[in-house]
Amino acid sequence: MRFSGKRAVVTGGASGIGRATALRLAEEGCAVIVGDIDAAAGNALAETPNGRIAFRRTDVTQAEQIEALVAAADAAGGLDILFNNAGAGGAREPIDQISPEDWDRTQALLLRSVALGIRYAAPLMAKRGGGAIVNTSSVSALASGFAPTAYSTAKAGVLHLTKIAAADLAQHKIRVNAVVPGFIATNIFTSTLGLEGTARDQANAAIAGMAAQAQPIQRTGRPEDIAAAVAFLASDDAAFVTGTHILVDGGLTIGTRQSWDPTQPGLFAALEQFAA
Repeated sequence: MRFSGKRAVVTGGASGIGRATALRLAEEGCAVIVGDIDAAAGNALAETPNGRIAFRRTDVTQAEQIEALVAAADAAGGLDILFNNAGAGGAREPIDQISPEDWDRTQALLLRSVALGIRYAAPLMAKRGGGAIVNTSSVSALASGFAPTAYSTAKAGVLHLTKIAAADLAQHKIRVNAVVPGFIATNIFTSTLGLEGTARDQANAAIAGMAAQAQPIQRTGRPEDIAAAVAFLASDDAAFVTGTHILVDGGLTIGTRQSWDPTQPGLFAALEQFAA
């Protein structure tokens, strides 16, 4: 029960990574307030048997709703942990086609919301003598080809913001870290595409199949894989960890396929035929 007596806020907590993390924190004794735009799923989550999860409808593109969410946690007994996780795939157009409005909308959802979550949570944590903030980034922050341009840029911003905020808030004993997921079995991109029912299931199965072929650990990631990393970063087990990130990607970013797949010879293996 690492989080007994602690209180957390999880944004985007009604499904996927956020839901798995809310459940993980609650299972370890934490009181959790979930913020999400999906009221039906959020209220259903709040009915889980452990009784430690509450729900508040929250649109993280609205600053006043973020502020109200963290204030609700503070009013209920104090805020110790913030998981800035809410997000969606955002605009899909390449940089030479995207509209200014779609760019701004994506950045507001994926980057501005994280900055404001930190902004409003930090003073509440400081008056309690410290806290832990974890932000969700993505492997798309590390290289091209994993996600659309606007999404990837926002997630790279989350990584840098994590470092800068960790420096700013160290004086208040607030740690700030990030988790960097790879291919995770959620509906984040299928929802962005508006896929439902059979089409959504088929698309998710295709993503899972791609993951099995694209990385050394040959399965798609699960929300629980990310929840475990978030729980570590939020806990006292990570008391000496701040301003960094944990990559949870099944080895996706280790290197080219030749570096881990014995059926794919690397450059030097391919040239050995000329060495005789």
